[in-house]
Amino acid sequence: MAQITLEQEDQLRRIERDAFLSFDGQLEELEKALGILRLGHHIGWKPLVLGHSKKTISKYEEILGIRLREIFPAEGPSADRSHGFRIAKKLSNFWKAVSGEAAVEGRQSITKDA
Repeated sequence: MAQITLEQEDQLRRIERDAFLSFDGQLEELEKALGILRLGHHIGWKPLVLGHSKKTISKYEEILGIRLREIFPAEGPSADRSHGFRIAKKLSNFWKAVSGEAAVEGRQSITKDA
């Protein structure tokens, strides 16, 4: 698990508050965006973009008013819990896995052991 600093926790709370106050749409979309916000420090932005389409990531970034790559590390301490990310790291080109050009089975799975 990531050890989140007080400054990072403050930043997450501000982003959550601002997203909630400015959000207008389906509750489910806000819930999912907030979930990504809370996972980012733990798994990193690369597993997040691997498990979601570009369109979905853009939607969540817009809801949160952030860019995932500007806030989270590429790989967090729990990145290898992502089954798809473990496989994608073995490929010669990570971005082929993200784009779907290289098939990655279980790309949205997370395990308790890694």
